[in-house]
Amino acid sequence: MTTKSGTAKRAATTGAAPIPIVALDFPSAEAALSMVETLGGSCRFYKVGSELFTAAGPQIVEALSAIGNDVFLDLKLHDIPNTVRAAARSAAALGVRLLTVHASGGRAMIEAAIEGAGDRCGVLGVTVLTSLDAASLRKAWGRNTLDLSRETLRLAGDCAAAGAHGVVCSGLEAKKIRAEYGPELRLLIPGIRAAGGKRDDQRRTVTPAEAAKAGATYMVLGRMVTQASDPRGALESAMMVALGA
Repeated sequence: MTTKSGTAKRAATTGAAPIPIVALDFPSAEAALSMVETLGGSCRFYKVGSELFTAAGPQIVEALSAIGNDVFLDLKLHDIPNTVRAAARSAAALGVRLLTVHASGGRAMIEAAIEGAGDRCGVLGVTVLTSLDAASLRKAWGRNTLDLSRETLRLAGDCAAAGAHGVVCSGLEAKKIRAEYGPELRLLIPGIRAAGGKRDDQRRTVTPAEAAKAGATYMVLGRMVTQASDPRGALESAMMVALGA
């Protein structure tokens, strides 16, 4: 039987299509599980973010796991190392496969998260949110000059040095990160949109094909799937595009 880490490593090293993760950005467990039922066997990996986890709690992770799904818990932890270590330990105890922390929390915090998560839960460091562009990042960080690509690479370097499973990054920076740090640092790319589709609140988006070409290990598919008239068809179409990249 192939392990999850083995699957991820193979995807990162052989040019295989990214592993799809559907974002369950819903206000209730009922709505989220309804989408899971709609998608059926076409998806077995789901993202639980702040909205759903706050509304439904750890029980939603348990419910998803109980019906054979893997869970990416996207809480973007950012706190003192001891607190993050404990939170990561709790997430791993729930059976979570992937967990995010903010890379800007520093190497000691990332290392604490990895220690708490253990071997069965991969820690991903969030570099720069895809809702930010260079101008908004400069404003948020209070800098007159800032190279977004360089900052992303710097944060990815902290994650690599700490021994993280991977990073969350825009598809626009993914290729540089892959070239700099190699296949052992897995790439999870959010902000995926269909060619010509609405960008919504995202600033740095890519298509499924672009994410695959950039070396994504995982690809988070949100509104382009969950708000489609045919979610299952939209997911299958996105993966066909990625496979053809």
